[in-house]
Amino acid sequence: MSKNFMTLQFAAKSENESFARVTVAAFIAQLDPTLEEIHDIKTVVSEAVTNAVIHGYEEDANGIITISAVIDGANIEITIADNGKGIENVEEAMQPLYTTKPELERSGMGFTIMQNFMDEMNVESKVGEGTKVTLRKKITLNSMIS
Repeated sequence: MSKNFMTLQFAAKSENESFARVTVAAFIAQLDPTLEEIHDIKTVVSEAVTNAVIHGYEEDANGIITISAVIDGANIEITIADNGKGIENVEEAMQPLYTTKPELERSGMGFTIMQNFMDEMNVESKVGEGTKVTLRKKITLNSMIS
């Protein structure tokens, strides 16, 4: 199977989170993933987009979120990026239950969920410039693909 890719940009609005996760799920459907794999990818996209909306842009709908996805054989790489406020301490932000928005009843489990549902996760962030989360997963190839 040859390499394939997509890029999507949209306003940093909470209501676009479902659009983003369904779009990425539709893109990876060409690999005939299991229902669990689709669920995992939809969940991580949802978590990353929600983080960008709430933390990166602090609900400023003028922000733009960019998602790119690349399929290379059975491997999928998804990147969710914003140009928001950035994360001061990525290592601290990745700790389970850590949140900068306790008043919003945030669980602080977004990065933990992303790590557990994907094979690899990388977070790059610069204060004042934004955050990029790169997620990788190998999809179980069914008999449809050789």
